[in-house]
Amino acid sequence: EEESFEDLEVARMLNQGYVAIKVDREERPDVDAVYMTATQALTGGGGWPMSVWLDHQRRPFYAGTYFPARDGDRGASRGFLSIAGEIAEVWSRDPARVGVAAESLAGAVQAALSAAEPAGTGAPLPGPEAIERAVAGWSRAFDERHGGLRGAPKFPSSLPVRVLLRHHRRTRDPRSLEMAVRSLERMAAGGMHDQLGGGFHRYSTDSAWLVPHFEKMLYDNALLAVAYAEAWQVTGRADFARVVRTTLDYLLREMAAPEGGFYSATDADSEGVEGRYFVWSEREIRERLGPEAGPFLAFYGVTPGGNFEGENVLHVPRPDEAGWEALAGARARLLEARARRPAPLRDEKVLAAWNGLAISALAFGGRVLGEPRWVEAARRAAGFVLSEMRRDGRLLRSWKGGRAAPVPGFLEDHAFLCQGLIDLYEATFEVRWLREALALADATERLFADRERGGWFATAEDHERLIAREKPSHDGAEPSGASVAVLNALRLGAFTADDRWRQVAERALRAHADTLARSPHALHDMLLAVDFRSDDAREVVLVWPAGQPAPEPFLEVLRRTFLPNRALAGAPEGPELQALSQVAPVTREKRAAGGRTTAYVCERGFCRLPAIEPEKLRAQVEPVKPLR
Repeated sequence: EEESFEDLEVARMLNQGYVAIKVDREERPDVDAVYMTATQALTGGGGWPMSVWLDHQRRPFYAGTYFPARDGDRGASRGFLSIAGEIAEVWSRDPARVGVAAESLAGAVQAALSAAEPAGTGAPLPGPEAIERAVAGWSRAFDERHGGLRGAPKFPSSLPVRVLLRHHRRTRDPRSLEMAVRSLERMAAGGMHDQLGGGFHRYSTDSAWLVPHFEKMLYDNALLAVAYAEAWQVTGRADFARVVRTTLDYLLREMAAPEGGFYSATDADSEGVEGRYFVWSEREIRERLGPEAGPFLAFYGVTPGGNFEGENVLHVPRPDEAGWEALAGARARLLEARARRPAPLRDEKVLAAWNGLAISALAFGGRVLGEPRWVEAARRAAGFVLSEMRRDGRLLRSWKGGRAAPVPGFLEDHAFLCQGLIDLYEATFEVRWLREALALADATERLFADRERGGWFATAEDHERLIAREKPSHDGAEPSGASVAVLNALRLGAFTADDRWRQVAERALRAHADTLARSPHALHDMLLAVDFRSDDAREVVLVWPAGQPAPEPFLEVLRRTFLPNRALAGAPEGPELQALSQVAPVTREKRAAGGRTTAYVCERGFCRLPAIEPEKLRAQVEPVKPLR
């Protein structure tokens, strides 16, 4: 942007020879998917910034990632100015040649994005073997010292710990838990984790989670908060609960819009320097903390020479919860000092999809750790998206500066928000959120379903027509809309006992059966749905006497139990239970036995004896169906 687009000579050449279009890939992921696929087909790799040359039919014929402005800049033989000039000349001299290249590349893009799997809807349903193959592959590539997968850069999503936690739950394989725990504890101790302000940067540039790319993304922090909360349920470790708290408190403090939604991201740079806002010199810390500096410097690995361009990225060489707690005052003073620095720019777009992930994190984290502030923030965000980012029953993609942009929502917007609303219902037992989740799931089927082969397209039938219509076929730093939609269907099926949702999920799993058989790691979040379907998912219904609060001892059992494949419902007897039973038939004919709080634990509608003691509930939800 600075080196090329703001250069007057480059700008003059572009304006003379081209129609220049700059795309916000977060607002238009459909456009990004098409032309990133073209870039990968031409170059063998991808990334951003990405420049793609199109003909007048929007067909790509040349592409690349980063081009410096001029020949020789940054060691490049050809710069943006030369490349763009030569392409304009070729187009003018021999447009037919360009047309042949564009036709060929457009065909390749269409084939790649259609995700037409050979097995189709007649394929066998993927089962636990897909999870086993994925875990075996991750085990071979695991970084025994630092966690995650070997090599650099390191992204949190490269080793999906939520799949590992489920594998351990159903196999008792200590290796799965070891990989998950080692990765989470090393990420939390590294510089990729903001040790002062909470939350995580986007990825680590090295293999030790030490030096991050300092950008912070809403979706990363939402996804990681859920992973750490589940890990706390499995292990009971105080440090994992602490990471959930600091991450979600960071979202409320720095990423919450006054209207209720959550902003998208903050930049890596401030004052024109990567990471300037987050790094420290030893001298500066000594000046700020005085006599307390010694313990802080030792705990956070601060040295005179630093670990990043002469400065220090704070990290924890030897994690210790007591030591962390002892430094609370020192951290607060440094955080206050940091807040006076020029802050990185914040992208104040509110994206429906990413807000769905944030709602899930706040609702699930609030339910599990018993923090009502987070649940209330999830309520506000859900209410904001449903009221301000919905027109005529349709979600819109983004909102900024007091208004929603007229870009229809994509599959991931509908799927992620639907997931967030299910999680919010389980945290509040407020039936409106379950109703809204069902309405969104119905809209997802109506607008995005592939009725021939199962699964979903990324764009709705009435979206702007591009040269290809993507059918998501892999999970990346964010889960695909398809992976989340499969799990949503299974969860809603458990609430409603409506067999339609089972059929929707199974058609989608069959549509992706070939990928799940060949490369299950490519759809790591869809493995969560595979686990749900192959398990004895529990339908847990709590009923308590009218006029009484929700039964805290029973809720505490559910907080501490790792029960990933579940449908949690509850209401007091009377009108609220009647209203819930209209939406969730699993709750019908349930009552507070003898005027006491009663828990019903069911599987596919078949219920065990009612439990009127929390320990009886615990005994009913703890047994696990083996994976193998």
